[in-house]
Amino acid sequence: MQRGPLAVVLGLVGLLVVGVLVLQSGLWVSVLGVGEYDEGTVTVREGTTGTASGTTTETATQSENATTVAVRDDAERLATVEVRIADTGPKRYLGLSNTTSLEPNEGMLFVHDEEGEYGYVMRDMDFPLDIIFVDANGTITTIHHAPLPPEGTSESELKEYSGQGKYVLEVNRGWANRTGVTVGDRVELPAGVA
Repeated sequence: MQRGPLAVVLGLVGLLVVGVLVLQSGLWVSVLGVGEYDEGTVTVREGTTGTASGTTTETATQSENATTVAVRDDAERLATVEVRIADTGPKRYLGLSNTTSLEPNEGMLFVHDEEGEYGYVMRDMDFPLDIIFVDANGTITTIHHAPLPPEGTSESELKEYSGQGKYVLEVNRGWANRTGVTVGDRVELPAGVA
């Protein structure tokens, strides 16, 4: 009985399944890494510069009015990210969907009026994200590693990434793994970000 070819085929199928699971989970980022990072603070940028039609198509570095926020674990500062503030319904709805790209340490901070359960989707995105929920006292409650939805996905078919918090930080996918930011770490927000 020839079991050699069958064993090879089953082995290849097993490797393929493991590979797909690793890619979908974002585990590859912790295994391979995505480069070095600078320790420091999270810089929050308020406002955004839009085009004549009101659509934002620039990268996050073209915003104005920066303020500083730190992301820490119990012992040390972990990461640096510059973000724009989305603190109104229209800004939160648009989010980063018309942003063509982010630098490695750029993103957006969504500010809700009160703490609650919120859901975010990858509507019209050009790049995958880490979606990080932060409660009212600054503790990170949930981290999602969100891939781009398959091409042709309708808005009603978009996967919802939900979590508990008052704030949501969106950054390039893999940022949390690369910087070591995890659930339970703290985001220190300045008085001006309510």
